[in-house]
Amino acid sequence: MNSEIDNKNKGILKTLYKALAFTYGDTKMLTRLIADDLEWWFHGPQNCHYMMKLLTGELSNKNSFKFKPRNIDAIDDRVIVEGWDGAKAYWVHIWTLKNGVITQFREYFNTWLTVTELRPMGCVRSTTLWQSHPCDLAKCSLPGLILAI
Repeated sequence: MNSEIDNKNKGILKTLYKALAFTYGDTKMLTRLIADDLEWWFHGPQNCHYMMKLLTGELSNKNSFKFKPRNIDAIDDRVIVEGWDGAKAYWVHIWTLKNGVITQFREYFNTWLTVTELRPMGCVRSTTLWQSHPCDLAKCSLPGLILAI
C-alpha cells in the first residue's frame, strides 16, 4: 500500500464530506471530484438513498440526513468511510478513486460490513482488510455482508 496515495485519497473524501455539509444542494463544486459515469451500488432500506440524492442535487442537505464521518480508512484505491447517528442509523461508504477522481460509490445503510481480500480457490484463507466498528450500535441486530475485493 502506498501511504502517500492513501492519504491523498482520504483527503479528497474529507473534502467531499465537508463540502456536502455546507453546500445545501449546490453540488457544482463537487463535480470535479466525481466521474461523469459514476458507478453506484446501494444496500439498505429504500428510503435511505440520501447520499445519491445529495450528490445529484435532488435533496437539500438542510433538511436531510447528515453524514458525519466517524472513521476514514484507505485500502489501495478505495476509501472506506463509516458513520453512525446514535442508535438510529449506521452507514458505510466505499469510494473507489482513479487519479484523484471518484469512479465508484458503494453505500451500505444499517448493514454491518466486512471487507476481505479475494483469493483464488485453494489459496490460504481470505484476509479481513476492514470490518465495521459497532461503537454506539454494538447491541443492534443488523444484517451483515462480506465484500470481497
